[in-house]
Amino acid sequence: MSEVSRWYPSKIDWWLGLVLAVAPLVSLGGVAITIAAGSGVAVALGGVSFLALIYLGLVLFFLVGPVFTFLLTPLLSLLSRRDEFAADRYAAENASADKLASALVKLYEDNAATLTPDPLHSLFYDSHPPAALRIARLQAA
Repeated sequence: MSEVSRWYPSKIDWWLGLVLAVAPLVSLGGVAITIAAGSGVAVALGGVSFLALIYLGLVLFFLVGPVFTFLLTPLLSLLSRRDEFAADRYAAENASADKLASALVKLYEDNAATLTPDPLHSLFYDSHPPAALRIARLQAA
């Protein structure tokens, strides 16, 4: 058996992935049809195709998804900032912390980013810590 055929996914894996990707969309589409039918909206349930359920589920997913991901935003931002601090710490151990700090300032200047963002907004949305805090930690290292 060659290396390529050993790592190439089988048809069963492909079909399983397709089913796992499409099933939630069909379910959401079915939920939307059921809600529409229950609220008195005239829906021709007999004429709804499988593809229509997928499309309706996809639309519903994009409408409802942000509500749930919005609640996860602070947690995901916190984890990302933690990883950035770890990367800065590793870089400071393996290179000059002063040069890293000056490179960080140059990056912020080149990207026209503010060095002092609003703390609440930064805490909630930003995946990278504020430059002033990163530079202070680099200089303390």
